[in-house]
Amino acid sequence: MRLAVVVSHPTQYYSPWFAWLAAHVPALDLRVLYLWDFGVKETRDPQFGTAFAWDRDLLAGHAHEFVPNRAADPGTHHRAGLDNPTLPARLRAFAPDAILLFGYNYRTHLRLILRPPAPLVFRGDSHLLGRPAPRGLKRWLLAQLFARFAAVTYVGAANRDYFLVHGVPEKKLFFAPHCVDAAHFTATDAARAEAAALREKLGLGSHRVVLFAGKFVPAKQPRELLAAFHTLAPRDAALVFVGDGEERAALESAAAARPDVAVRFLPFANQSAMPSRYLLADVFTLPSRGHYETWGLAVNEAMHMGVPCLVSDRVGCQRDLVTDGETGWVFLANDPSSLREKLSTVLRSDPGVRARLAVNIARRIADYTYEQATAGLLRGLRTLRP
Repeated sequence: MRLAVVVSHPTQYYSPWFAWLAAHVPALDLRVLYLWDFGVKETRDPQFGTAFAWDRDLLAGHAHEFVPNRAADPGTHHRAGLDNPTLPARLRAFAPDAILLFGYNYRTHLRLILRPPAPLVFRGDSHLLGRPAPRGLKRWLLAQLFARFAAVTYVGAANRDYFLVHGVPEKKLFFAPHCVDAAHFTATDAARAEAAALREKLGLGSHRVVLFAGKFVPAKQPRELLAAFHTLAPRDAALVFVGDGEERAALESAAAARPDVAVRFLPFANQSAMPSRYLLADVFTLPSRGHYETWGLAVNEAMHMGVPCLVSDRVGCQRDLVTDGETGWVFLANDPSSLREKLSTVLRSDPGVRARLAVNIARRIADYTYEQATAGLLRGLRTLRP
């Protein structure tokens, strides 16, 4: 089967999967059409507040091309940011048997959905956690849009519920879990040595470490996490923030006001540096609220490294990956006391609890790999054959 993949830009999550597909599914003639060059060309990320390019070769191992984007302000932060009028001609030249489309909310996507040159397969990760299902015209429009897809892959339980609410029949739904490059997120000797050097540099000693890594934006609740940690004021633990963003100044100011509590900051870390950051941690936390965190692939990364996670009940992956007391801990996103209580539980957990969690984490995350995602995609593609 000849499969065209249409995706906004190369990412550290999807591009390695495309390379894996090309290497492990020889019956699939794959070509990826990227609509923007963010990630391979140094570009400013407004939420990180810095310019960067990923330090992994995201274009290796798979046939690909960049479709010219004529948007005046290219990007995925607004609907007009992906505007690629030559995409239909590029697709006709490749003549695919099917098109895997990531997302729908941009000019290019909508043009393709209205006039597809081949059957469409959809991949998205939206959910309805923390918000009501749309009603009226919006719900009708989304149902009409999803009806144009021959198959839909869903990444997890909350995402599946989203598609069912919007009228996608079960026979069109195929589980292709969200996953990361497990081979990259392994505890190598080099990563352990780097983590040990970081621990010494940060003066952490034998402190237990709570890790937050990502964009410092309100929706991820880094200030609420810091407030909970300050309230508990543990003598034998430290909170480490890795990343950057609009909340950084406020976080640093609040941390400086409490020198009795161990809080440390590390700058944005590129992909090659992340394994050592996870190895610093006794627990990784993703306290996001609302529908901002459609999945939270950093949780996958941490779990592959054997690190338990503390997440809110509004994080998209929670129902699939983080079971309270079994593979990590879960708190109520809009209840500061719930975050504080669960964080206290985390910090009081003994080695026996952590050993049991480690076994459960390894078993759970083993089902969220490129193999499982590929199997789901191929099941969907087989239904398209006459």
